[in-house]
Amino acid sequence: MIEFIGWAIIFIGLLFIFFGCLGLIRMPDIYCRLQVSTKCVTLGSGAILFGTFLISGFSSIGFKALICIVFLFLNSPTASHALSYGAFVSGVEPVEGTEIEKDLLKGKE
Repeated sequence: MIEFIGWAIIFIGLLFIFFGCLGLIRMPDIYCRLQVSTKCVTLGSGAILFGTFLISGFSSIGFKALICIVFLFLNSPTASHALSYGAFVSGVEPVEGTEIEKDLLKGKE
């Protein structure tokens, strides 16, 4: 039963990654693309790793999957934030109609 649940979670993770790939094609600018790709890849890869943990159990593979989940959930949003802030500071314009907070503009001047 646990193995079936593990495979179901892996399939859900693959769906997240697939929809993240579609979002990369559909979104208009770098900021939207970073948001879509970070959320979908983080949740999708985390689900695949958690499904792997459920299938393999408390073995060396399972513990490595759990450690990778922790690193993934810490590093992926941090890297995405650094990329988007770097794009903003270097002058990449968001899509027309996007509202920018006034505090962010102070650092750019």
